[in-house]
Amino acid sequence: MGKYNHTVTEEEYGMSINEILRSNFNFSARFKTKIKFQNLLDLNGVQAKGFMKPEVGDLISIRLPKETSDFPAEDIPIDVLYEDDDLLIINKQPGIIVHPTKGHPYHTIANGLMKYMQDTGQEFKVRFANRIDMDTSGIVICAKNANCQDSISNQMKGQDVVKKYVAIVHGRVEDDCVINLPVGRPDEVSIRRCVMEEGKDATTIVKVLEAFDDYSLLELTIMTGRTHQIRVHLSHIGHPIIGDALYEGEAPGLIERQALHAYHIEFIHPMTEERLTIEAPYPDDMLKALEIIRRDSHH
Repeated sequence: MGKYNHTVTEEEYGMSINEILRSNFNFSARFKTKIKFQNLLDLNGVQAKGFMKPEVGDLISIRLPKETSDFPAEDIPIDVLYEDDDLLIINKQPGIIVHPTKGHPYHTIANGLMKYMQDTGQEFKVRFANRIDMDTSGIVICAKNANCQDSISNQMKGQDVVKKYVAIVHGRVEDDCVINLPVGRPDEVSIRRCVMEEGKDATTIVKVLEAFDDYSLLELTIMTGRTHQIRVHLSHIGHPIIGDALYEGEAPGLIERQALHAYHIEFIHPMTEERLTIEAPYPDDMLKALEIIRRDSHH
């Protein structure tokens, strides 16, 4: 990774370095401040200032501060869906926590990424732009620099990111619907959330992909990112996710965890400004559960 480069074109003659950067790169305000105060700007390999006016053919470079994380590297499979100099998007397997915590310092996706960097000769600080529960599988975005992390988190705040999940639930869901019910934490001791008046606004759009006798396969688009939002909403309307013991969705013999998978995400790439759409294939345990359900169901 290391740097962003740009060669000055004839159209840019007479513009300042700052103006040229503005028209070619979508840097966050925080990153621009960093460039200025850490003197990360070079012109033809020599430190430069933003007000300077370069010549046609000059090379403007932004050096990125060398950053690393110090999690121990562990051999945890990293399933890459998309990668470039700025982003690494992976398909997380179920049963693994995304980020180390005090109570869970090892065997996380971050540990797997340290090993992945060793294997691919890269070095960056592990910065996750989204999180999913340990037993949820699917898309996790790792930003390779602060600028990209800022951009994606701002897009998420502004609801410019489309996030879709698939889930297998108990009961036959007949119609698409929108669940708009506040979700909160009634009790500090339990991690369990529920629908409660003083909770935070939460909206889940439900689309029926397949309905069976006793189960349904749903696509869920979340407009807000509350903890356990999808699990709480579905349980509340009487269709808990199969395998979700926390929200009364046990399904012996079908699956060992909640059948919830973050399968689709769309956002604007922080550097290219193109709209990126990424999808993660269904995990084996959900495919297997669907196979059993289809076999036993009479459409």
